[in-house]
Amino acid sequence: MEIALVGIGKIAQDQHVPAIAASPDWELAATVSRHGSVAGVPAYRDFATMLEDRPTIRVVSLCLPPVPRFAYAQEAIRAGRHVMLEKPPGATLSECHALAEMARAARVSLYATWHSRQADKVPAAKAWLADKTLRRLTVSWRENVRQWHPGQDWVFEAGGLGVFDPGINALSILTEILPVPVHLTSARLDFPENRETPIAAQCDFFHPGGAEVTMALDWLEPGTPTWTIEAETDAGTLRLENGGGAMSIDGVADSSLPGLAGEYPRLYDQMAKLVVRGGIDMDLAPLRHVADAFLLGRRVTVAPFAW
Repeated sequence: MEIALVGIGKIAQDQHVPAIAASPDWELAATVSRHGSVAGVPAYRDFATMLEDRPTIRVVSLCLPPVPRFAYAQEAIRAGRHVMLEKPPGATLSECHALAEMARAARVSLYATWHSRQADKVPAAKAWLADKTLRRLTVSWRENVRQWHPGQDWVFEAGGLGVFDPGINALSILTEILPVPVHLTSARLDFPENRETPIAAQCDFFHPGGAEVTMALDWLEPGTPTWTIEAETDAGTLRLENGGGAMSIDGVADSSLPGLAGEYPRLYDQMAKLVVRGGIDMDLAPLRHVADAFLLGRRVTVAPFAW
């Protein structure tokens, strides 16, 4: 199937382009970007022009920041194209619900992707926790924004999510592996005095079984990044590390691997299946937790941030 990639930035170049190139399901037929391009692929600067010029491209993958994404998704759906959304699927929950209704009316597929759910050990963690009694779960997501988003001011602008940009990856795993839903009960959000989104956060959640569930996010980690989820249960302790790429039970590493290698190859495999069978996959649980944190969180002003 022909696919167009919109927004040729770092994530597109590092993840989307290689995943599409390696897939037997897809041909990268066009790109749309004000600045980037992919060698050998027709490049457009205007999205509407691409849609008009290339009617055979039935699928569009949007790799834009969350704030402008709605307008592009809406335009693609109105043109009868299937749409794949980078995480988070929108700047607001209302936008996401609106897109889902548009896709149903247009009878096109819509896929809200959560790449961290495709990490190697997430399915194994979900299976192991399915019949366990959870006692405590801690999420620790700490990295250096200067390394992962160098000079990208949009992450600190309204709608950019701040530290929840990586934090939503943790929430996508959390909502996938737990057999019961949790919801946020309190949060502390640290906002640099010169920025519009938080640079650190501490969140507490309600668990229906009474387990203690907490999450700590920090975007100023000076050392090695930490992307860890630890779950203490009645049958031992599960530890997910490297953003779901490694797993151990009571210190014993799990060596099983899923069939298809890589988070983004798995996303594009799922998108191909979704387009073939039809339907919408718009799980908004991770984004709902972020919205709850902004609604309920106590805002604390901290030192200004500069690149």
